[in-house]
Amino acid sequence: MSMTIAQMRTQIRSIVDIDATDIADTTLNIILGQGYESIVYSEKRWPFYEVSTTFPTADATKDYTLTTIADAPDIVTQGIREILALRTDRHVLEFIGNDDADWNYPLDVLTASVPYEWSFWNDTVRFYPTPNGVETIYVRALRNADAFGDGVADGVEPDLPDSFHPVLCTYGIAKAYLQQEDPVMAQQYHNSFVVELDNIARRFADTPAPQPMVVNSRTPTRYMAGYGRLRYANTGGVIW
Repeated sequence: MSMTIAQMRTQIRSIVDIDATDIADTTLNIILGQGYESIVYSEKRWPFYEVSTTFPTADATKDYTLTTIADAPDIVTQGIREILALRTDRHVLEFIGNDDADWNYPLDVLTASVPYEWSFWNDTVRFYPTPNGVETIYVRALRNADAFGDGVADGVEPDLPDSFHPVLCTYGIAKAYLQQEDPVMAQQYHNSFVVELDNIARRFADTPAPQPMVVNSRTPTRYMAGYGRLRYANTGGVIW
């Protein structure tokens, strides 16, 4: 069941047996905002924040900020938090670490071509080699979550699937009990929050069925596995 922030405040006060004179709306909104942030950032990759977009490269320009990527031509209004994968019309771009990029692309050697690799540093994508013209880059990314908590209207719902809403309420109940100087009940509801969040995370953040997790694989990367094979292809490890 979906819940607005006003409905969450009502439920918290009903369970803790308090009213607005005990904890003001503004204070509860801040508490709910803190719980919301705890949920949003409890997992690196929530699937409900995944987005796809495109952006064009520019001649002789190798660095592109997340703001630039989110702006045009397909605007991601919330902004991009993390890049998952990049590709062109012809091939998938390989992610490399900055240490490998420093080794493979010395600063005193100028190279310009269609990009084949990319790195990520300080919220900026860097292409290797430096693009030598306009190239459409297709992006899979994680967007930022909508703001929630302090300052939002009473009718606003958290930017989370409905099944997370009662979990967020449980967080608010724990903090309300703590504010009312009842640490025993506060701890009980906090423990409940942790368990509920863990259970629901298993539903949304588990390994995709078509791409099983491989442990102790002898060939963990695409280049080692052979050109064209999936990064998580079965190459000799234990599959879950």
